[in-house]
Amino acid sequence: MNIAVQLEPSSGAPPEVDYTWDKDTDILSAQVRPKANGDGMSGSVEVEGRDGSWLILDVAAGRINGIEVAVWPDVQKRSSLTPPADIEDARVVVPPPERRSAPRGISSLEVDTAIVAESDSHERVIHFRLGKPRASRTVRVATDLLLEVDRKSQIAGVWLLNVPPFPGE
Repeated sequence: MNIAVQLEPSSGAPPEVDYTWDKDTDILSAQVRPKANGDGMSGSVEVEGRDGSWLILDVAAGRINGIEVAVWPDVQKRSSLTPPADIEDARVVVPPPERRSAPRGISSLEVDTAIVAESDSHERVIHFRLGKPRASRTVRVATDLLLEVDRKSQIAGVWLLNVPPFPGE
């Protein structure tokens, strides 16, 4: 499991998150607004779970602009689930993968790893653990989108907060 990120000082209030559900496919999208602009990699980072689950990180200008849960892993429901209390505000930069064949600034990365998902009983807080459990710190990407970053500056987990109910629930 290797999705490296770089952390930079925060530049003001974190952006907002807009959630959308596709009720035909069960796809959940969390889009950050406003979208980042500037220089940096644009493309996607696709995380494929060993169980066939898929998380897709939408990256533009080197920043995570959205996360999509394309195929859900089995979700373990907890009576309550609370994100870590110690959360850092930071800007997260996704550097481009080292590939000589990719056009400059445009990239795609696919990572195979175990994905474990858990939620609170109402599925308003969802946590994805990527790879083996390991020590990490929690960083706010947007108001309701958190990343866990390990000591090697690799993504260890994703938190989605205040997720709206699935349509029709």
